[in-house]
Amino acid sequence: MGSRKKAKPSRSRKKAKPSPDQAVALDYVRAWAHPAASAPPPEPSAADAAGDDFLPHQAARMASGGGGSVLFELHSHSNHSDGFLSPSELVERAHRNGVKVLALTDHDTMAGIPEAVSAAHRFGMRIIPGVEISALYSPKEIAGTGEHVHILAYYGMCGPSRFDDLERMLSNIRDGRYLRARNMLAKLDRLKVPIKWEHVTKIAGEGVAPGRLHIARAMVEMGHIENIRQAFNKYIGDDGPAYATGSEPFAETVVQLINRTGGISALAHPWALKNPDAVIRALKGAGLNALEVYRSDGKVDGFSELAEKYDLLKIGGSDFHGRGGKDESDIGTVKLAITTLCSFLKMARPIWCSAMKDILLKFAEEPSTTNLGKMVMFGELINFNGFSSTGSGMDIVNLCLSSWLSNNGMEEVELEEVRLKLAHCVGKR
Repeated sequence: MGSRKKAKPSRSRKKAKPSPDQAVALDYVRAWAHPAASAPPPEPSAADAAGDDFLPHQAARMASGGGGSVLFELHSHSNHSDGFLSPSELVERAHRNGVKVLALTDHDTMAGIPEAVSAAHRFGMRIIPGVEISALYSPKEIAGTGEHVHILAYYGMCGPSRFDDLERMLSNIRDGRYLRARNMLAKLDRLKVPIKWEHVTKIAGEGVAPGRLHIARAMVEMGHIENIRQAFNKYIGDDGPAYATGSEPFAETVVQLINRTGGISALAHPWALKNPDAVIRALKGAGLNALEVYRSDGKVDGFSELAEKYDLLKIGGSDFHGRGGKDESDIGTVKLAITTLCSFLKMARPIWCSAMKDILLKFAEEPSTTNLGKMVMFGELINFNGFSSTGSGMDIVNLCLSSWLSNNGMEEVELEEVRLKLAHCVGKR
């Protein structure tokens, strides 16, 4: 298990006509992916134009959203975790490569989502608010033992329904990253590979919890190793002599929290696991929805069968970080079948709509500026200066509803029910 199936060279021939199922799926996906309001795309930035050193070279240009496809990118990182590009630069690059829907899935933080949403609006793109959560799979749930896994969470445009619960977990993981990084530097020092803490935090950036990639970059800059891959293989990989653990929660707990907060959960890069079958079986029991099967170099042998075995949706993404070089594929190079995207949305949209209802009704119970800020955190930014919780609460809610309705397709009957409840609750104040 784990060998790669590379695509055979394509021969020039006429494109096959889409089947009726594909045509229906394409209509469904396009109807959701096309924003209600879009602006003409601006010229590419200088940083975007210069970033052409990825492999395969501009491979995603072919999927510009025309013809019979809509390009989704479901796994990407910005400089809010261990990526090299800002959320705005990431969105620009994705747009250039033909991506229509981008999931920003930074490690253990959703801090980059608002900037990504704002940038995406300029290009007529959709952002799926996401996060890649660090976790620990331990059959006996013994802290410090087991296998480290990463779980992707995908949310609707209004974000998690219980953001405080999710952020509490993410904050604890980020705090653990600082201790973990210091422990790794101490181990590297004992191995005669000295790295200064200030060097690592400068690379990570202000307010960003340092990760292994930041340490690897410092090692390269100090001349201790030649490249990032060597840093992982020789020192800081999972079995490396300088590896250290953080404060990751148990994987089943993470999946259950994603479910409770209105998200779709997927196990990331399962080919990196030592015992993937056991991990997938346990997480399926906790409510896992999907499994990464596809990546930029093709489908990984054996994991499609595991997804079928445990009735998990097969997805994939580039896991783009923006570091460049021949060992990283560009953003948007995993082109998922239109029927897969349709299945993803049909699974996700009812869950996202339910999260939307929860957020709105919680606001109705306590209409405050603080709760309003949480409500619009991941959606289009709206100016609510001078907001009065008792006077204009329903105006704000109606504005959110009209925006969210056009993008999430809540049934009119359901929408009216929410409006009535909100009007009753806010009107009593």
